[in-house]
Amino acid sequence: MKICFPVEVNNGLESDIYGHFGSAPGFVTYDIESKQAGFIDNNNAQHEHGACNPAAALAGSDVDAVVVSGIGQGAMMRLMSEGVAVYKAEGQKVKDGVQNFLAEKLIKLSRDMQMCGGGTHSCGSH
Repeated sequence: MKICFPVEVNNGLESDIYGHFGSAPGFVTYDIESKQAGFIDNNNAQHEHGACNPAAALAGSDVDAVVVSGIGQGAMMRLMSEGVAVYKAEGQKVKDGVQNFLAEKLIKLSRDMQMCGGGTHSCGSH
């Protein structure tokens, strides 16, 4: 299983989790089986509000889950429709997110939940 975290700067597991999934400059991934971290550049980081498609950056990366501080409804629905689970981040660093995910301490978001805003980005209203 591979989990993914939006980040502003790639410092591996020491990266801070970025406040908004769609506008994150990149994503740190963590493969639970191999215990290896990776990085995916988000070429779609600059977007008009509500028009981002970060799922395109993750295409082909075999990500099973994302752990986020903030995510717009559209991006969350696109991920879920592709079978990617979305979890609410607890902790500031990717390593905290990995530990909390493995300990099953994170809240799995459902389609009727909204979680925009937080961290280094404020979404306003969608």
